[in-house]
Amino acid sequence: MVERVVIVGAGILGAMAAYRLARAGYAVTVLDAATPGGVATAATFGWINASFYLDDAHHRLRVEAIAAWHRLQAELTGLPVAWPGCLWWEESGADFDAMEARLTALGYPLERWNSDQVSKAVPGLGEVPEAALHFPGEGVAEGTGTARYVLHAAADLGARIIGGTAVRSVETDNGRVTSLRLAGGTIPADHVLIAAGRGSAALLSPFGIDMGLLPRPAVTLRTNPVAAVMDRLIVPPGMEIRQDAEGRIVAPTSPKHQEDATEELPETPDKLADATMVRLKRMFPGLDLRWEDALLGWRPMPQDGFPAVGPAGPDGLYVAVMHSGMTLAALMGELVAAEIGGKMSDWLQPYRLERFVT
Repeated sequence: MVERVVIVGAGILGAMAAYRLARAGYAVTVLDAATPGGVATAATFGWINASFYLDDAHHRLRVEAIAAWHRLQAELTGLPVAWPGCLWWEESGADFDAMEARLTALGYPLERWNSDQVSKAVPGLGEVPEAALHFPGEGVAEGTGTARYVLHAAADLGARIIGGTAVRSVETDNGRVTSLRLAGGTIPADHVLIAAGRGSAALLSPFGIDMGLLPRPAVTLRTNPVAAVMDRLIVPPGMEIRQDAEGRIVAPTSPKHQEDATEELPETPDKLADATMVRLKRMFPGLDLRWEDALLGWRPMPQDGFPAVGPAGPDGLYVAVMHSGMTLAALMGELVAAEIGGKMSDWLQPYRLERFVT
């Protein structure tokens, strides 16, 4: 009999797992309380990188995750993911040198660029730094578009995608999951994957699992389409900036990479977007910029900052919740599908849920 896997969450992590599980021959159903494509995923900046990390093991995980994205692109050739590289010049002097030395020691590909090289890559930049670090292997994925593309690929393999459907509880019998309870009844399951971001907490609480998800709001600004002014991501002081395929400038309003500890927005989203627009206009004085939309998202951040992945509570229940979901998604799809099939991964040993069991 074909085993049934029900995935809660149709963001980037749920999408990747659905695709890998459907390829492996499972009967897959994906449920999401909102529109397929995800809530946090919709607000993501989309940067795929290993230049920012929490410790050396986390860096290695992210490097392997980049390789997993390339493996996925070899299978899904129309995937909306690009590899333009990234230019970083947030720091200067000793801090700049320390960043370069740290990543070089880890074997991470990088180049030190001078001001002429930066100017050629980012024409129209108002103030050009004397030097920048170029990370040639980094990429970008359009959040919702990528998640939906992968969900469509899963659907082509037989997965069923259901949006607008909130899950009330995970049902069990004799220590094993049996179904998910919805408003109109239950959906039977042999395995349940919880990949619902911040919505995961309520479903896991009855099983004594408290990841202590931290409040991490973030607002991402998108401008009107403008002429091409950059051919890669850029990370100037206190900002992350890219230009999408339609020419829109995309920028989080208060980025701090892996170190963001913001629990409450300091201002309303419109004011944050206005302040970011001022900075963008200063950076690109030749552009007629106006902001088109600003989207608030709540990043799913476990209390220690690291991913939370693995079996949880009753047999058949599995969890995948993390920040930097975009960077890690393709690898997590591979590993989660393999682990649900019984093949446990050394990559995930530091990130098990036992640390959160109360």
